[in-house]
Amino acid sequence: MTVNETLGAWSELFMLLAAMTYLVAFVAFAWDVASHSKTLRGVEGHEERELVGASAATSRDAAEPADSRAGHGAGHRGRGYRTSASSVLAGHVADEEMRYTGERRPAARVAVAVMVLGFAVHTVAVLSRAFAAGRVPWGNMYEFCTTGALVVAGVFLLSLLARDLRFVGSLVSGLVVIMLCAATIGFPTPVGPLQPALQSWWLVIHVSIAVAASGIFTITFAMAVLQLLQARRERAILSGERPGAGFLAMVPSSQALENLSFRLNAVGFAFWTFTLAAGAIWAEQAWGRYWGWDTKEVWTFVIWVVYAAYMHARATRGWTGNRSAWLSIVGYLCVIFNFTVVNTVFPGLHSYSGV
Repeated sequence: MTVNETLGAWSELFMLLAAMTYLVAFVAFAWDVASHSKTLRGVEGHEERELVGASAATSRDAAEPADSRAGHGAGHRGRGYRTSASSVLAGHVADEEMRYTGERRPAARVAVAVMVLGFAVHTVAVLSRAFAAGRVPWGNMYEFCTTGALVVAGVFLLSLLARDLRFVGSLVSGLVVIMLCAATIGFPTPVGPLQPALQSWWLVIHVSIAVAASGIFTITFAMAVLQLLQARRERAILSGERPGAGFLAMVPSSQALENLSFRLNAVGFAFWTFTLAAGAIWAEQAWGRYWGWDTKEVWTFVIWVVYAAYMHARATRGWTGNRSAWLSIVGYLCVIFNFTVVNTVFPGLHSYSGV
């Protein structure tokens, strides 16, 4: 099939424009965090004198489970604070239901609007790359990074329809910009045909699900980082100390972040399980064996093991709080290692980076 190099060049220009638009969205989200946290710091200062006594009384309770069953299994809330401690934190964290309120946040609205625009331009860039090559646009590292960034932005924007997750917008938009910069600077690859080993319908099935799983894991990684920061701030509040990081007052409690992250990771883990199984089936058709201990295969399995351990530890062993957040972060770091270092450094049958 003939490659349309002109359309490929336009795709690269659209990709650059999308990256610049996402950068504007990142600045707007950061502006929202800065301006909103400034307002919240004033409110907290007014309430601080009223909460000091209650904070001291509940600091001992905060470290204990809500009842004799808390901390064993995931449940609806997992391990949490006692009612008295929760009442103290209520004025310092956002609504755990993450619903939209009537509060005016112009910068956040601008950020979401700009990110929608960036997503539209990004979609045009990816589709034009696909039409230029006459195939699905994930045959090398450049295409995988750009398509993966599109999925991350899409998952975030879809999530905004159900929950007010604008508090994580700066992290998500920042990660999308980094992914596009990595693709453009680190893995520049001219548009071209697929390698023979990749010319299969399994490429569409296997890689598309892997990209979707990676997009979900990116969102949960950002939430895990915020969970760790929020948990530290909550401990300071319950100890009667003056909390820092005022922007975290617009973020839900660490417990609410953990619960939503767990549900999203469950979906991502199901997708990754399918990715592993589909890859084995494709390997049998392409190379005559289901498993060959190729570096890529091994790291795909390592990622599956880490997230399986995360799911099992939290659901049955009561690994909640910071431990579950760190497991989620380790899993995502394995994903990054798999799609960067493994694809570019280690030789093997999956060396399709294009660099």
